[in-house]
Amino acid sequence: MASGMAKGLDRLRGWARRVKRDVLAVWLAARDRRTPWSARLVGALTAAYALSPVDLIPDVIPVLGLLDDLLIVPLGLMLAVRLIPGPLMAEFRARAAEMEARPRSWMAAVVVVGVWVGVMIFAIPMHTEIAAWLKN
Repeated sequence: MASGMAKGLDRLRGWARRVKRDVLAVWLAARDRRTPWSARLVGALTAAYALSPVDLIPDVIPVLGLLDDLLIVPLGLMLAVRLIPGPLMAEFRARAAEMEARPRSWMAAVVVVGVWVGVMIFAIPMHTEIAAWLKN
């Protein structure tokens, strides 16, 4: 039973890796002029939804919050992949796999975190001033 569960987890991990690669590949396809406009539109919307921190149904809502991610992203990906010509999709998947293999930029992460810290430093005093003003 344990080996069956391990195989199931391995299959799930493989599926998740393919979905992650395909999200990036579809995003690349949506930005390429050789891709048909319908595939570009579906691909851009699907990739933007998959990569966005904002959900149609928030994840804090039990079951439904996760269900939208489990349905919308794979169905959008399947539609986008079907609309993209096979040779082009193979090229985009290869580029996506190459991009995933590259090392991550720690400097970019530091810059993003720095920007958020700067926004918070500015926003917290602003929030307290607005709250005080609203009390009066």
